[in-house]
Amino acid sequence: MPEGHTVHRLAGALTELFSGQRPAVTSPQGRFSQGAERLTGRVALPAHAWGKHFFMPFSHDPAPVSLGDDGPDWLHVHLGLYGSWSFAGDRHFVAEDTIGAPRRRIGERESLGGVSDEWEPPEPRDTVRVRLAHEHGIADLTGPNQCQVLTGSDVRSIVSRLGPDPIRNDPGDRERFTSLVRRRRVPVGQLVLDQAVAAGPGNIYRADCLWRVGIHPLRPGNRVSEARLGLLWDDLVVAMREGVRDGFIQTNPLEFSPSDPADENDRRFAVYHRTGRPCWRCGTPVADSMLAGRRLFWCPGCQH
Repeated sequence: MPEGHTVHRLAGALTELFSGQRPAVTSPQGRFSQGAERLTGRVALPAHAWGKHFFMPFSHDPAPVSLGDDGPDWLHVHLGLYGSWSFAGDRHFVAEDTIGAPRRRIGERESLGGVSDEWEPPEPRDTVRVRLAHEHGIADLTGPNQCQVLTGSDVRSIVSRLGPDPIRNDPGDRERFTSLVRRRRVPVGQLVLDQAVAAGPGNIYRADCLWRVGIHPLRPGNRVSEARLGLLWDDLVVAMREGVRDGFIQTNPLEFSPSDPADENDRRFAVYHRTGRPCWRCGTPVADSMLAGRRLFWCPGCQH
């Protein structure tokens, strides 16, 4: 499942490509036909992301709105395990080829190739749930877990159930995160993936940010100090914002020479998928286990 930085990048891309325009909205698959009829021809306004949830308002009025405002209809998408957006267009339309999952490389940036002014939109595949289109390009959504049109009240209801988003890092979010973790006896490694505690982190950020601040993932949340949880929040903010900036996840803070024999993924991550390999910090072999149905990675030597 894409982590939160991917959804924030997606919101930025769709804002750049469609905001202020009146895209044609269709549902080649047919499962979103009623929603498409509500949105097509309206002005698309800047999109928003909160954790792994994407929201884009469509309105008769081009005035900007805040997340969850009443008035516009809101396109809400949660990609889930298999959802992705694909883009194509002419030389005036610039976007990543694909954002979402499944991915061969996480959050990679790819450029459109071979575009020209003679570009014509390709016929949509039967699996396309939603197509946004204007004269210069298209964006196709396939395989989402959720795709629906919401009112502002509906959007506010979803956001109210989510924890703070490290990429947004709104005032008070650090304190809210530490409070939500410390009131629970559940392992902190499980809480970081709980979207009601922190919206956006996935398994990579969970494993590697806990390693970066030295917290054992199986330590109960109520036994981690406020100070250490504050450092964890700060590191999630830094790491996930770097993911938005760079378009991929790289959580290993160490520097490597070009001659380093380690493979690319081994160099990119701190402990994620490095089972049995030496910890970059202390040399102890990285361990793994299952926690709440997800594979967990940590260093037994320097995470306490």
